[in-house]
Amino acid sequence: MDPKIKAAIAAIGEDAWTPITYPGAIFDEQAGCWVSDAEIAEVAYTAFTSKKGRAVTARLIVRRVKRLNPKAGIGQDELFSTYRYHAVFTDSPFHLAQAEQQHRDHAVVEQVFADLNDGPLAHLPSGDFAANAAWVTCAAITHNLLRATGCVAGPVHATARGATLPAAWSLSPLAWPGTDAATSPSTYRSTGAGRARG
Repeated sequence: MDPKIKAAIAAIGEDAWTPITYPGAIFDEQAGCWVSDAEIAEVAYTAFTSKKGRAVTARLIVRRVKRLNPKAGIGQDELFSTYRYHAVFTDSPFHLAQAEQQHRDHAVVEQVFADLNDGPLAHLPSGDFAANAAWVTCAAITHNLLRATGCVAGPVHATARGATLPAAWSLSPLAWPGTDAATSPSTYRSTGAGRARG
């Protein structure tokens, strides 16, 4: 965040923050834990002031989540609260809680687009419309299968990016149950062991 946004957030009074509870806990990758509550507030903000005649005044909606110290001992209380802030600049006509939730939903969709753009959609466009349509269909099917498999694998994998999942699920030959390095499939491929001799 730039200093002007930080100053606007710092100007929000403590009584302006409204507590919210997520319907389902969200895994916060920065904190490395599940988050189920936060606080939101809004302030009027003027953006693009450096562009002559293009300044826009709208709402700066801010969500703050308590920053917990993972090194703190059990039962060790905090001396003062520290927060991580997430801001969005919007002209949404909806009330604060609804506008903030819509922004979080939008962020989920943007993450899906980023996931697809980093993966299969990076190979588009082709010169053939039918080939593009087939590739997008395969990309959507693959994305949905990865999401479903991630949900089955566990809560951490349910929200992981598509590029992360195959790496997280790959096992070394020694980690396969009931096998050792001499009998694992990768040993067969790399050394040629186990091939039928003719």
